[in-house]
Amino acid sequence: MTGTADTGTSSTLDFNLDAKVFDMVSSSASVVDADAPTRFVYHETHGVLWGEYVGDTVSIGRFCGVRTGERIDISFVHRNRAGDLTTRGEASSIISRAEDGSFILTEDFIGPDGQAHVSICREIVAA
Repeated sequence: MTGTADTGTSSTLDFNLDAKVFDMVSSSASVVDADAPTRFVYHETHGVLWGEYVGDTVSIGRFCGVRTGERIDISFVHRNRAGDLTTRGEASSIISRAEDGSFILTEDFIGPDGQAHVSICREIVAA
């Protein structure tokens, strides 16, 4: 196994994304169905992230990556509703908080069209 070990504490701030659920609210790559948006489920341990997503444009998706402070860097693979497979996808997100305290992820990625895109996901908070 190759890679680098990060022994710093910058990836473990006073929050954790484990078991957090996010819905996509906007994307420059596609129209988001407000009634059935793509939903992301996050897991996190010591800054290591992984999870799954499914929704309006994606029939199955998986991601893994790292969180360092308010920045997320992930790799992903998914199959869209048309049956096309995306492999070796990469994205970076910045975590912020909405006025109600929920998390917002602002994600930059390169779409299948080869263009840079931005999507916004908002944490689903139980009532």
